[in-house]
Amino acid sequence: QVQLVDSGGGLVQAGASLRLSCEASGRTRSMYAMGWFRQAPTKDREFVAAITKSGGSTYYADSVKGRFTISRDNAKNTVYLQMNSLKPEDTAVYYCAARLYSDALSQWGAEYNGWGQGTQVTVSS
Repeated sequence: QVQLVDSGGGLVQAGASLRLSCEASGRTRSMYAMGWFRQAPTKDREFVAAITKSGGSTYYADSVKGRFTISRDNAKNTVYLQMNSLKPEDTAVYYCAARLYSDALSQWGAEYNGWGQGTQVTVSS
C-alpha cells in the first residue's frame, strides 16, 4: 500500500501562484507514474498533469498547459504541482495519484491505484 498526503492549497487571487505537494509513504518503490487531478463542485474529476518515475516525461491537460508544471523528487518521495497564473476556473480540490508498477502516463483516474486526501485551491477574481 502507498499513502499519499496532499498539501499546499489555499485561497489566492487570480494571477497568483501556488505549489502543491504530495508526499508518499509506504511501498514507495512500487510507485511509478504519478498524476494530479482536480474536482470542482458539481463537476466530474478531471485530469491535470502526470509525470513518469524518472521525471523525464510529462503530460498536461490543455487547460493548464503553459501555466502548471509537475515535478518530483524521488529522494523525498514527493511530487509537486507548480501552478502559475491561476484563474478562477482553477478552483477545485486537487488530488495526487500514484500508479503502481506502471510508468505509462494516463489521464484516466481508474488507472491510478492510490490517492491523496485532496487539498482545496480557491482562486478569487
